[in-house]
Amino acid sequence: MKREIEISKANRLINSGNVILVTSRYKEKTNIVTVAWHTPISSKPPAVGIAIAKKHFSAELIKKSGEFVINIPDWELINQVIFCGSHSGRDVDKFKETKLTQVEAREPIKVPKIGECIGSIGCTLIDWKEVGDHYLFIGEVLFAEAEEDIFKDYIWDTSKVRLIYHLGGDCFMKSSASVTVYNR
Repeated sequence: MKREIEISKANRLINSGNVILVTSRYKEKTNIVTVAWHTPISSKPPAVGIAIAKKHFSAELIKKSGEFVINIPDWELINQVIFCGSHSGRDVDKFKETKLTQVEAREPIKVPKIGECIGSIGCTLIDWKEVGDHYLFIGEVLFAEAEEDIFKDYIWDTSKVRLIYHLGGDCFMKSSASVTVYNR
């Protein structure tokens, strides 16, 4: 038997994507925000979408700068992920507080990436849409990189890395080492 889910909580049925840390910069202000809502948008050109609450400082920085970097953390960074998702960049310097390292991204992106993350995707803003209490930022991918020893044949090696998944609210889980590959 199935039970009815409040529509305000319906997103939790599909909210189990891996968590990312999105970096942004405008002038001298730099920030990190934890994001669970993201998706590929297009292959040609390569584009991704990220949803960020309108009230978040990062939304303001992305709208002003027109770029952002998606950083992929592993479970080793769970405390930093939680900190970046529960503090405002208007009030604290998240790089300083979390001791995460700012690394310059590839040109032409001026937003830093996070040195401790296992992968990153640099994007220039194509468009953004207001959707309820969030902005959907659509970015064209200008560069993508991942640690070569854990991202082989375009698949994360889950025997070596534990991606972080957000299940909703304060619930997180890490990926397991078992992966099944189906050959067609």
